[in-house]
Amino acid sequence: MFDRAVPSPARPLALQTPRAAVKEMPGLGENPFGMSASRRLSLVHLTQLPRRPSSPRPPLLLLLHGVGSHEGDLMGLSPYLDERFFIVSARGPVTLGPGMYAWFHVVLDPVAPQINAQEAEHSRITLLLFIDEVIAAYNTDPSRTYLLGFSQGAIISLSLALTRPEKLAGVVAMSGRVLPEVLPKMAPAEAMRGLPILVVHGTEDVVLPIHHGRAARDRLSSLPVALTYREYSMGHNVSEDSLADVTAWLRQRLDEPPWQSLAARHSGTTQEDTTR
Repeated sequence: MFDRAVPSPARPLALQTPRAAVKEMPGLGENPFGMSASRRLSLVHLTQLPRRPSSPRPPLLLLLHGVGSHEGDLMGLSPYLDERFFIVSARGPVTLGPGMYAWFHVVLDPVAPQINAQEAEHSRITLLLFIDEVIAAYNTDPSRTYLLGFSQGAIISLSLALTRPEKLAGVVAMSGRVLPEVLPKMAPAEAMRGLPILVVHGTEDVVLPIHHGRAARDRLSSLPVALTYREYSMGHNVSEDSLADVTAWLRQRLDEPPWQSLAARHSGTTQEDTTR
């Protein structure tokens, strides 16, 4: 099962490429970005320095890939992301095969996917530790940690947002869903007040059909987060339109103070609900 968001980064970005058209993961130390995959923290990962440094402690953007993919996949988006970010792309801790990793095993079903809940919880805890490690190791701004996840990476990103919102400055969830298994662990609603979350989903998605995106919208709409929800005429992938909205949303977050300092402004859930 492959869940790649972008094609080979050596080619021009063509984000509507079918999911099966992927390149085998490069070996450690030889990836298409000229960056080494580091094992010295809890998760293997790639890094990219800010292309336009804006402060001694840059904002962190943590990229989380989908099932069957790897840390090189979402790095294909890095040329399009805000140049102020220190970007880290992490490898899921579950090995599925050569160059194939995940955050947890899953049996995909369009209506109700079956997951290994123990692995999902382990990945959630590991990511919380990894965020602290990254902040310390790379001197990023602890008040500016953003997550961008695709598919299973979006699922685990929303799990962190719902359980430990204080660790995050914002979350982008692309083609994912909210795990029912994480709901008993949710933080108090008031702890999430103003947390910026962008959820994007394709109306033609056959892997995680659109009802999963709309269910995530409905769940998040019941919380006092600052939610933006958007649908696109696309499948289980990243389109040019969705990427443009993601990059603009992240740029806007960097241009304003962190959500915790804006809590007084967010008296309720802010929503934008559009189909493209």
